[in-house]
Amino acid sequence: MAHLLVVESWVGSMSRLLPRAIRENGHAFTFLTRDLHHYLRSAPEGTAHPLLGARNVITADTNDIEALLPEVERLHGVLGFDGVVTSCDYYLPTVARIAGRLGLPGPGPEAVENACRKDATRRVLDDAGVPGPRFAVREEWADIARAAREIGYPLVVKPVDLCAGMYVRRVDDEAQLAAACRALADFPVNARGQRRTPVVLLEELLDGPEVSVETVSHAGAVQVVGVTDKSVGGAPAFVETGHMFPAALPPGETEAAEQTALAALKALGLTDGVVAHTEIKLTSAGPRVVEVNPRPAGNRITELIRHVTGIDLAAAFVDVALGRAPDLRRVDTGLRSAAIGFLVPESTGTLETLDGSGVRELPGVLEAQLAEPGKAVKAAGSNNEYLGHVMAGDADGPGARDRVESLLDGLRAGLVIR
Repeated sequence: MAHLLVVESWVGSMSRLLPRAIRENGHAFTFLTRDLHHYLRSAPEGTAHPLLGARNVITADTNDIEALLPEVERLHGVLGFDGVVTSCDYYLPTVARIAGRLGLPGPGPEAVENACRKDATRRVLDDAGVPGPRFAVREEWADIARAAREIGYPLVVKPVDLCAGMYVRRVDDEAQLAAACRALADFPVNARGQRRTPVVLLEELLDGPEVSVETVSHAGAVQVVGVTDKSVGGAPAFVETGHMFPAALPPGETEAAEQTALAALKALGLTDGVVAHTEIKLTSAGPRVVEVNPRPAGNRITELIRHVTGIDLAAAFVDVALGRAPDLRRVDTGLRSAAIGFLVPESTGTLETLDGSGVRELPGVLEAQLAEPGKAVKAAGSNNEYLGHVMAGDADGPGARDRVESLLDGLRAGLVIR
């Protein structure tokens, strides 16, 4: 039995999948957090949060890396850790620093930091010749406006250090650009109390559909698990409205996406001890890298993959964190595709009606999770405002997405927000 240190986590699905994977593989974990109440608030009423299944729950300032490193070193001397993980983007660089300090398996801290900073990712990939959009990184308004004119409208405005699509916006002119920059400046501290870097990333707006390439690296070898497609809505925001695995692409496009992702991981140095989720735009000029995330995919993409292939990426995440070869053997699950669709609110108010009774019992449905009436609702501007999701599978081919869209249409028909 191994002992893992889990440093913070999301409060969403991975905060449940990760403890499950640790437990089911016979391991134990110590949970380290700066604010335990952050997780207690996220547990459904009457249940305990899975992270509380830890052997130890320890409070420390996980935002102060210089104070945290010697503290974790002392804990390691007493408790003995075999690996260190997090499922929260904001603490991936922290975990890489801890692993380096304790001599535990994991990718290099610089590689992780570069992947977690969108501006650093752009520079590294550009220097390596990995295709991406034209971009600029600026801080002062005059420089931002000038760079935007040089790239040309429409373009995409991004923070360099947020996730879940927060404050990522399409802008079509200078007035929209100014509004997007003001909104971003009004959010100086992220949800975990970390002060943000006040620079803006401007990118060329890329055409074509978006996919993600899911990979696992161990001992210098990177293995592609598959390609997932993505649907996006909520303009001018970029809200993920659904995914299907595997993506219904011609073989040539699948291969091109995979090779582009592998080139990006190699350029960043993420070739050992990483489960990665690399987002790719399939443009008319060929694949272009959108982002490289050095952690398992969110939005329950890992579960789509498990339903179709039997591969458990949460378990693989634990394995590589321990320096062990992951089990990536495929099994016949009886499904050829699986898809998830999110119920995305278009207005702000209070959820009055959302009737999902009987959805879970319908043929092909794998999951259905829906908000309860009375919930405060905000018109979606990122992936954080969903009212729930439906997941379905198809045993015959790539029909899972159509099945999910049909189910969502039925739910939308009875959705009332006031």
